[in-house]
Amino acid sequence: MKTSYWFSGTVAIWTVSAVALTLGASAVEAQVAGPVEVEGAARTISQADFAWRIGVIAHDSMGGRDTPSPGLDMTAEWAASEFRRMGLRGGMPDGSFIQRYPLRSIELDLERSFVASGSERLRYGQDVLPLFGMEEGEAGADLVVVSGSGRLSRAQRRQIDGRHVAVVLGRDVAGVDRQMFGFLNTLRQAGATSVLVTNSSDDVRWAASVRRSLSPSVSKGWGSEEGPGEMGSFAPMLQIRTSALARVLSGRDIDLEALARGAGRDVEVHDTGELLMTIVQRTRGAEVTAPNVVAILDGSDPELRDEYVVYSGHMDHVGMGAPDANGDSIFNGADDDASGTTAVIEVAEAMVTLSTPPRRSMLFLLVSGEEKGLWGSEWYAENSTVPVTSMVANLNTDMVGRNWPDTIVAIGKEHSDLGETLNSVNEAHPELRMTAIDDIWPDERFYFRSDHFNFARKGVPVLFFFNGTHDDYHGRDDEPDRIDTEKAARIGRLVFYLGLEVGNRTERPQWNPESYARIVSD
Repeated sequence: MKTSYWFSGTVAIWTVSAVALTLGASAVEAQVAGPVEVEGAARTISQADFAWRIGVIAHDSMGGRDTPSPGLDMTAEWAASEFRRMGLRGGMPDGSFIQRYPLRSIELDLERSFVASGSERLRYGQDVLPLFGMEEGEAGADLVVVSGSGRLSRAQRRQIDGRHVAVVLGRDVAGVDRQMFGFLNTLRQAGATSVLVTNSSDDVRWAASVRRSLSPSVSKGWGSEEGPGEMGSFAPMLQIRTSALARVLSGRDIDLEALARGAGRDVEVHDTGELLMTIVQRTRGAEVTAPNVVAILDGSDPELRDEYVVYSGHMDHVGMGAPDANGDSIFNGADDDASGTTAVIEVAEAMVTLSTPPRRSMLFLLVSGEEKGLWGSEWYAENSTVPVTSMVANLNTDMVGRNWPDTIVAIGKEHSDLGETLNSVNEAHPELRMTAIDDIWPDERFYFRSDHFNFARKGVPVLFFFNGTHDDYHGRDDEPDRIDTEKAARIGRLVFYLGLEVGNRTERPQWNPESYARIVSD
């Protein structure tokens, strides 16, 4: 087995796979577990344990672990019980394991929300629906009608600025795709007071849209997303039934059928004359919370135990949807991210088997709200139970159970010397048959799309272990029986060895200065 080592002062410490070698041997041996014990601890990260734990987290009874949901709370309680059984201490100030963060559940107040134009009063659910999200506000402006999509001329931007804009889609168009959504955003950026998109679907499909659009939505309970939109910034996107728009335009020289037939052409803006439309949206909401789980293994070195290696993974997934042809309505999220959550728990269990813990403390963090916008990790990074400045590294595992059997992507290797440390640990353990490679999807910007980023922007060096997406990503078929648990266990051992190496080194990982300047927020 190949070994490597590094020097600090008068002490030479081999990597975790080698025999400790020092000029002051007794001091080091009292603080670093021997290689035989370390390899035995790594073997506790097993295929069988991975299969069992993923089966618990991604079981149908967890209901897809939406944020928030009873299934997510059940997952958090179960994970906390696992950490407690291992003998870890709770990472909250009172010694408990679960941190809860604030959310706001918002639903439209149907009695107080409407769209009016002249004698026509359109009702939410019957004639109009929110297209994306729910805002609160009131706006009156004249109406223009737009057909086609693409670039807007300067003259068209002037026609749109300060007006409600009704966009006529073709009758064979089913919903708003990414290209059309980009065009709608262009209209808002051009100064549209609101954007209303026609919907020509039949009553059955409209009813399905009503159920989706009027379901309560959840937002962060802090920061810029707190509560409904501020008055003055109200610029809603709505869908309007084509028949309802026809009533509003009755007597105007606008042929909606003709515009729908030409919807794929260049942009045309049609003035309706002075046609005042008033949109009123009122919301009502309730405060709710969601869980993070925090557990700590105290370090063995009196001088380093107040520093932390942070392991993280997200417990949540995307919940439930309409049943498919087989009656399956649950998005189980076995790879995303029961696999990464299990990796954190498995590493914790391996660490506690060591008779001498790592010199630094290990912090095991399971967050939620990742699928909503990295909410849980954002809250923890802003309200951490240990100082962020004491975190020397964050090792994040998010989707580690699919795709190649011998490769895992370690995103962020180039941003700090954690990448070099990972390379040396990887070389020292050929028995893992696992190669950690650089980011092969830089255009996808995955570095900014998982929980490690909330630590990186705080100045914590990070690595993100990720096997990439697949056909079952965010689908009903991301089931436990599709996970390569043998591969996932080998990745868990690699991340265990890496955290132990970082935890035992005297020097903290260091940023690449250029990356630090680009990524870390002031």
